[in-house]
Amino acid sequence: MWTYMYMRLPRVVFRARLVEEVVKLKVAHCSSATGTMADNMQQSVQLVKEGRAEVFYPKSVFYNPVQEFNRDLTIAVVTEFAKEHFAMPVGKRKKDTISVTPKTATTEDPDSLNVGYTRDQTLVDKSATEQKDLDSNTLTAGIKYEHGIKILEALSASGLRSMRFALEVPGVNEIITNDYDKTAVDFVKRNAAHNNVEHLITPSFADGAMLMYQNREYNQQFDVIDLDPYGSPSVFLDAAVQAVKEGGLLCVTCTDLGVLCGNGSETCYSKYGAMSLRTKCCHEMALRIALQCIEAHANRYSRYIVPLLSISVDFYIRTFVKIFTSKERVKQSVSKLAMVYNCTGCGTFHLQRLGRTTTRADNVLKHSLATGPPVSQLCPHCQHTHHLGGPIWADRIHNVDFVQKIISNVEKSPDRFGTSQRIRGLLYMIQEELPDVPLYYIVDQLCNVVHCNAPTTLQLRSAILNAGYNVSFSHAAKNSLKTNAPGNVIWDILRSWVKTHPVSQKRLIEGTPVNNILKTAPETNVSFVLHQDANPASRKSGLTRWQENPEPYWGPKARAKAKGGAEMEEQVAKKQRLQGKRQESEMQSKNLKQYPCKRHQKGQCDLGEECKYSHDISNDVPEKAMESTGESETETEMK
Repeated sequence: MWTYMYMRLPRVVFRARLVEEVVKLKVAHCSSATGTMADNMQQSVQLVKEGRAEVFYPKSVFYNPVQEFNRDLTIAVVTEFAKEHFAMPVGKRKKDTISVTPKTATTEDPDSLNVGYTRDQTLVDKSATEQKDLDSNTLTAGIKYEHGIKILEALSASGLRSMRFALEVPGVNEIITNDYDKTAVDFVKRNAAHNNVEHLITPSFADGAMLMYQNREYNQQFDVIDLDPYGSPSVFLDAAVQAVKEGGLLCVTCTDLGVLCGNGSETCYSKYGAMSLRTKCCHEMALRIALQCIEAHANRYSRYIVPLLSISVDFYIRTFVKIFTSKERVKQSVSKLAMVYNCTGCGTFHLQRLGRTTTRADNVLKHSLATGPPVSQLCPHCQHTHHLGGPIWADRIHNVDFVQKIISNVEKSPDRFGTSQRIRGLLYMIQEELPDVPLYYIVDQLCNVVHCNAPTTLQLRSAILNAGYNVSFSHAAKNSLKTNAPGNVIWDILRSWVKTHPVSQKRLIEGTPVNNILKTAPETNVSFVLHQDANPASRKSGLTRWQENPEPYWGPKARAKAKGGAEMEEQVAKKQRLQGKRQESEMQSKNLKQYPCKRHQKGQCDLGEECKYSHDISNDVPEKAMESTGESETETEMK
């Protein structure tokens, strides 16, 4: 025992000294942080210009120009929201004349690491040129308005989005630009000074969720909260729905589409409270899963959401919702949610509402349980089983009037955004979408089920319209088919199409979906004559509806690291080096399986499939192998 303690004592002393030296280094680093950081920022930054803003980025942090569309659309939405805010009478606005004073985190005050900013009772800058009653159309960006909107960017990184808010969104009172990384906050301060918006930008160093929890009080809430995390925003939603003012705007981005689109249904349930399905309409389903998640968090505090705009583009989804408070309206939330039954054979889906809301004769709403299920154990079309997903948001995901206002503003100033054409094309498509029809089909997938040549888009849309139903595209997928026609009508149209475009008989195998579908005679009178409404206006006008890949490596980038990471050029080189790595290994394994030598595990073996672990290449060659090669025993021995 004494020997053990004697041997252990030097290690304990060394470890204590090591900890002491680390503490000294940290203190020395903190004391000289200003000068060292300034030197590092001068050596390893890049200047990025987007919109009216110019920001400094660390080279270790990626800048994805594809996300410019996200920021442009957000600015357009927040601008319209600000106009609506000032269009209300002054007496109805949520006045908040309390200003925000930054609180600097220091090593002497550990609690300051968890507090982004504190409030004092000083009035806001009275030098702002503002009248009590302002015309919402005369607001100017870059000016601090006493009764303007207060914006929180909870996860700001270098603050590009906040700088653009300050320079391009009129009617702003304050923008709190928060990040839980000290270096990022230093870049925010530098960028605010570079863009001359220090009077609008309040840098904050705090945990994003904790910052929102600390501002749940009525006079501390935010008009706009923007959440754009790396991955899932689920950990921030509970705080966000409490920190938004009554009628405030919550903007949420989700980039974990692999989870939301069915690649990890159990993970999706743990994060969003819903089971995702791997279907062709998975991108809209991802949108609706995110909306029901926000609604569920809001309902816990007697609040509910009203979606203004919800999009699925590129590698992410983006939702803009207003938050309101009403115990009565919260009771209606359950009737806005639905489970999804998706057929494993033909892909037909059915929705089962979780609740029912009806209006009695005295105009009083009655809430009751739903009845179901809408399908039997087997699909009525192909006799296959169903997968069950959800719950999803089954109500409207856009406000058409609000979308039209954004379109009008973008068309008035087409040079305001670098992505104006894409914004117009996307929003026109959203206007054309059927508002009360959740999810959609993909034409190619439907034709793949019955193994037939696909009809043209206009032919299929005309057949649905001629049958008396409505149809539209979905902005979430090209070649999509959003319709209120039931599944039997869709398959009747394809049954009628197959009569003139027959399917190969070898495909009609007993028990397969194609055989079960086509052996049923169509009951719908189908006509493929071109309908006047088959070609939508956005398609006729040639608007940019689905953008092609703008550049190589345009997708989501690697997560930013606290100690810095590889620069973009290094990341691209790494991707190129590893491109096709899995296919190369598979090809190599296939080549080795041709005639591998099981003993020597290299090259080609003359024994072929008769190769054994115990053989010797020079002596154990069988006569059969020698006869096939036409070589004599002497020649074999010489080899």
